[in-house]
Amino acid sequence: MYFWIKTAHLVFVIAWMATVFYLPRILVNLSETSSQPEVQARLLMMGKKLYRFGHNMFGLALILGLVLWLYFHISGGWLHAKLTLVVLLLAHFIIAGRWLKGVEKGLALPSSKALRWFNELPVLLLVAVVYLVLAKPF
Repeated sequence: MYFWIKTAHLVFVIAWMATVFYLPRILVNLSETSSQPEVQARLLMMGKKLYRFGHNMFGLALILGLVLWLYFHISGGWLHAKLTLVVLLLAHFIIAGRWLKGVEKGLALPSSKALRWFNELPVLLLVAVVYLVLAKPF
């Protein structure tokens, strides 16, 4: 049962990370198409659906992670470090979602260059998370 729960947890984490990587890209496209209302409307619709999907995937990953932690007694200092990084990834995702909602309200986005840098941050965090999970260094 442990491996089925862990497999499902990983699948939902991967799905959530896809949204973490793609939502800022939609923001970049929104910032670069401000003079094209039909494209903006399509991107906003895509972004809102993606953000909702990401929340669902995060919720399922979180529930299964809690099951792994509570039922199978997974622990260690590495887990605390991993969870700290996951909270940072979640904050990144929420910020992207707020920017998306701001566009819908007519607020300006950061520059496309700033959004491109913002899009790269989760890669570094994900590398650290994967290392912590695989190596369990402490």
